[in-house]
Amino acid sequence: MPRLNRICVYCGSNPGNNPAHRAAAHDLGVFLASSDIVLVYGGGHVGLMGAVADGALSKGGEVVGVIPKSLMDKELGHGAVTKLHVVASMHERKQMMVDLSDGFIALPGGFGTLDELFETLTWLQLSFHDKPVGLLNVGGFFDGLIEFIHHMSRQGFLKPEHAACVLVDADPSRLLERMRTFRPPDLGKWIEKLAAEAR
Repeated sequence: MPRLNRICVYCGSNPGNNPAHRAAAHDLGVFLASSDIVLVYGGGHVGLMGAVADGALSKGGEVVGVIPKSLMDKELGHGAVTKLHVVASMHERKQMMVDLSDGFIALPGGFGTLDELFETLTWLQLSFHDKPVGLLNVGGFFDGLIEFIHHMSRQGFLKPEHAACVLVDADPSRLLERMRTFRPPDLGKWIEKLAAEAR
């Protein structure tokens, strides 16, 4: 069973139009802190990023931010987190967030959130890590994305076992339990098989 001492949360730097999304981000931070889980996130004080960090901090939780210097220079960094890593690039940020974390949860967000989510899923697919990845599906925000993932699988671009690696729930407690019992698929050397079929 995976140890989930540190959870990385991917989410928007904007609050979005639905107040429920900001409330869910704050509540997730509270839940993680109350569960003695360290929050790792993108280091900002704005949008859902700020809300999840503030939620964890409100309960005395440990919060670790990772932010590129270019965004820090624009005064977007959260000044009250436990530790704020300032890195040189977005690539370094994503790598550090993965390295620091035992699992990942995506909240609503835009391109940046999806970029982080899918890079982490790709690394899981390629066995660069074996950590669980979940979607906190607030108000059905990810319904279309979940359907598209199944569409990719039906069209033969994604193995069903890899599509099933995307853990989904609207409740953080249930999602965390699913993450705790996650086991990456054992498909053997599927990349080598794919290469052999292509020859």
